[in-house]
Amino acid sequence: MSAEIVTTDDLREFKIELIQEIKKILKENHAPQVKKWLKSNDVRDMLDVSSSTLQNLRDKGTLPFTKIGGVMFYNYEDVKKMLANNLMGID
Repeated sequence: MSAEIVTTDDLREFKIELIQEIKKILKENHAPQVKKWLKSNDVRDMLDVSSSTLQNLRDKGTLPFTKIGGVMFYNYEDVKKMLANNLMGID
């Protein structure tokens, strides 16, 4: 078995490559994540609507929701779908 000599330049190059790999992995795994379930306040902010408008959307069945212990939860995908279904073209 032969011995290999590692120089400080080799170590420096290894360090740079290692840091680049770590940054790449962190960047790939650090994408902003959207919450799956939103509370009423989040949806009002997202849609820029009042509490009564959000209530009307619930009452009419336009926007599905789940109620747990008095707190309303909305699935993010349902909110997106509602927006897409009500998309209006520009004439």
